[in-house]
Amino acid sequence: MTRSTRPVRALLLVGLVLLASACSKIEGTGDLNFVKGDGQVVEVAQGDREKPLDFGGTTVQGEPLDITDLRGKVVVLNVWWSGCGPCRAEMPMLVEAEKELGKDQVSFVGINIRDLAPETAEAFERDRGVDYPSLYDPGSETLLKMGRYAPYAPPATLVLDREGRVAALINGPIPSKGTLTTVVEDTLAESDG
Repeated sequence: MTRSTRPVRALLLVGLVLLASACSKIEGTGDLNFVKGDGQVVEVAQGDREKPLDFGGTTVQGEPLDITDLRGKVVVLNVWWSGCGPCRAEMPMLVEAEKELGKDQVSFVGINIRDLAPETAEAFERDRGVDYPSLYDPGSETLLKMGRYAPYAPPATLVLDREGRVAALINGPIPSKGTLTTVVEDTLAESDG
């Protein structure tokens, strides 16, 4: 083997290993060590919740947004990008859920990842009637601040309790508007009690 072909062969070997591992099936454990991206709702018991999420940034409209400013409300965080088919499909459910739940006790916040220009994300929101803010995070840096609850791909939705702790996680598309509103209402009820 010549010196110039070694790097190419090494890359091919790595690629084959990755391809083989991507074809294997891993089942969810139910304890957040692995969560399938099938829209399964994983609720976190109050006593098991970790410290509140703490991050902020700039919205697609260029306005500052800090998630800690929303303490006292239940927060629905939805991770999306305009090129994601399931994100496009679930967006009407999010818009309807926000209208149904109201803005007094619940805040919706999007987290746009992967779009290379904020104008692309803003046009996506405008075309779908989204009136809640979305953080613009093309490098997915916000996701790194979510620790073990970080979604691995869009779409993903997190519900935070009034203290800002993760109360529920949906990796993958939201199964239905009713599923999301039930999770939010359950979180509102526990926070009151």
